[in-house]
Amino acid sequence: MSAGPVENEPVVGINVPEVTDWFETHADGVVPPLSFQLIAGGHSNLTFRVTDRSGRSWVLRRPPLGQVLATAHDMGREHRIISALTDTDVPVAPVVGLCTDETVNGAPFYVMEFVDGRVLRDVAAAEALTPAARGRAGQSLMEVLARIHAIDPDAVGLGELGRKEDYLGRQLKRWNRQWEQSKMRELPVIDRVFEKLSADVPEQRSTGIVHGDYRLDNCMVDDDGEVIAVLDWELCTLGDPLADLGLLMVYWVDPADEFSPLAGAPTTLPGFPRKGDLLSRYAEISGRDVSAIDYYTAFGYWKLACIIEGVYARYAGGSMGANRPGAEGFGEQVVRLGEAAEAALARMES
Repeated sequence: MSAGPVENEPVVGINVPEVTDWFETHADGVVPPLSFQLIAGGHSNLTFRVTDRSGRSWVLRRPPLGQVLATAHDMGREHRIISALTDTDVPVAPVVGLCTDETVNGAPFYVMEFVDGRVLRDVAAAEALTPAARGRAGQSLMEVLARIHAIDPDAVGLGELGRKEDYLGRQLKRWNRQWEQSKMRELPVIDRVFEKLSADVPEQRSTGIVHGDYRLDNCMVDDDGEVIAVLDWELCTLGDPLADLGLLMVYWVDPADEFSPLAGAPTTLPGFPRKGDLLSRYAEISGRDVSAIDYYTAFGYWKLACIIEGVYARYAGGSMGANRPGAEGFGEQVVRLGEAAEAALARMES
């Protein structure tokens, strides 16, 4: 039998005494002491599982350590989005509360109820599901995405979350600026893709909630494959819903695909639907025209290339620690992503 929480045990990123006091005020029925387990971290927001003496759990989200740009990891924004979606048919974890008093923990944080399910991050996690459940996971993923995109942002209090018009144009400018600021070398393929994307932006036929990073491992499923919670809303904004679908096509790897942005992509296992099946299901439920999906997929590849180049630059510059192995792999991945984007544009033109 494992030992229970140790009172005031130091945890990097958590002021245990102060956060415990906050829980006692805001989380009904909490039984201190609390234990804190980091379950997701890095350069994204830090996610902790919080467990009390009785075994009950919550999830706490806070910005990365050392974060100085207040708008980059806005806890109030995430809290607002999840709270707004609580009474919709989009599954999200129930929110407990938001703390904006930085004297409590050095940075704002919010707390959600713990949802007990599976996150299919890799092949090993997906192998725990039956092929039938994997198939259901793919279908459920599309059904939930269509529900997100069907929500009227104004009706749920999110109408001012972001600008509604010219989403792709604004995104192209934003990520090209990041590329120019972080690129380690000249890569003509990235520049060519940017020029083609900018010259042929499809008409934005509707405006909706865009998750910004919708993929299988940013959702939690149950043993039957049903999506029971959509996670990681930190990139959410308003814009063209098809951008979510295009990025999902980037991350969803079919067995015959020659290139995968993910190592050991779980969607290659038997049972998971193929990309074409997912597109058909989304179109059927949403009623949206997905014929321009190759453009949105190319944009997803290109955007990811710009992001990975920034990671590569940080590694090469030593901000991730000296002599970190594998930095060259990021540089190679950027090239492959650019080539995949160009191939998607070629499919669109054929």
